[in-house]
Amino acid sequence: MHDIKAIRRSPEFYDSGWSKRGLAPQSTSLISLDDKRKSVIAELQDLQTRRNDASKAIGQAKAQGRDGDAEALIKEVADLKEAIREHEDAERRASDGLDAALAGLPNIPADDVPVGPDEVANVEVRSWGHPPSFAFEARAHDVLGQDLGLMNFEQAAKLSGSRFVVLSGALALLERALANFMLDIHTQEFGYREVSPPILVRDDAMFGTAQLPKFADDQFHTADGFWLIPTAEVPLTNLVREDILQEPELPLRFAAHTPCFRLEAGAAGTDTRGMIRQHQFSKVELVSISTPEDSLDEHERMTSCAATILERLELPYRVMLLSTGDMGFSARKTYDLEVWLPGQNRYREISSCSNCGDFQARRMNARYRPKGQKGTEFVHTLNGSGLAVGRTLIAVLENYQTETGHIAVPEALQPYANGLKSIGPAA
Repeated sequence: MHDIKAIRRSPEFYDSGWSKRGLAPQSTSLISLDDKRKSVIAELQDLQTRRNDASKAIGQAKAQGRDGDAEALIKEVADLKEAIREHEDAERRASDGLDAALAGLPNIPADDVPVGPDEVANVEVRSWGHPPSFAFEARAHDVLGQDLGLMNFEQAAKLSGSRFVVLSGALALLERALANFMLDIHTQEFGYREVSPPILVRDDAMFGTAQLPKFADDQFHTADGFWLIPTAEVPLTNLVREDILQEPELPLRFAAHTPCFRLEAGAAGTDTRGMIRQHQFSKVELVSISTPEDSLDEHERMTSCAATILERLELPYRVMLLSTGDMGFSARKTYDLEVWLPGQNRYREISSCSNCGDFQARRMNARYRPKGQKGTEFVHTLNGSGLAVGRTLIAVLENYQTETGHIAVPEALQPYANGLKSIGPAA
């Protein structure tokens, strides 16, 4: 959410930022909407003043025995009350129109974000590890899982339709082990506070993190008005909604393992096989609430925390700085972690770590009081996957596959998998 006062002060800055995202200049139309709102407010205030003056004059006219004047003033007050009601409605419409226009515009990219239309303009920042070399043709995770008898898409289709999966036996154990492994590292080593949040949220929570109103078609909505969370970013970030924090409390760091739900309405025909893109998936999410001064460092730290999971599992990855055309709506800067998948012979996203600046905080009215000051400022919010559990499972299956179709369990994961060292076909 943007501040119309800031847009009025620096329209060129905002138009330049939106142009980097492929949008036409917006400031002129926004300022026009704000002018209209201000004009209605001024007219409303004038009507209220006239009503108050006329109301006082009624008493004076009656006290002086000027009954005719009093009757005329009473009629004038009645007419003014009707005009005030009409102007109050007009003010609401003008304010709602401005708010809707502001809510539909994305965040302004940071200065160091590469400008480009899509992922082709993303920039590789660094890489870690080397893709494994097999003496056999690498198989995709869905082939491996189904050959093991532990990954079943047909059963899931009977239950729920396409883009679902049933994991069983050692693969179900491995998925649970991965989540616990991630949470332990983030909470015990990196200081994130584990949270078990609701996975059903209300409109204002989804608006706060900018899933609404623009991306309503990508979300699951219940019959009684709740939304199934697309990521734990939504409840975790909204923990500070409408709060005023004290500077010594910051940064706040939260971690949660939750199921996530996405309609994938805009992904028809893509990644239709396997577990890459599903309606329901599991993710460990990281959220930080920081001061503006610390958010850049917090972003680098969060990305490093997520990357550590891949390094402990010895999974090759690279860090990509996303371009303006590939970056999310709320983000001002995003790093994607992409893990190597031998079955696809390419890197695929496994985590996005974004600095949203004060964009979400304005929508949530989440503020903090700087030390030694009476006034408040908006916090900065950050979020990232630490990691997507299902995609990490995919990466383990494909990078640790053997010629016989067995899956070696990464050494770091074995204590979380009851000592399991290898996964073979279901008995």
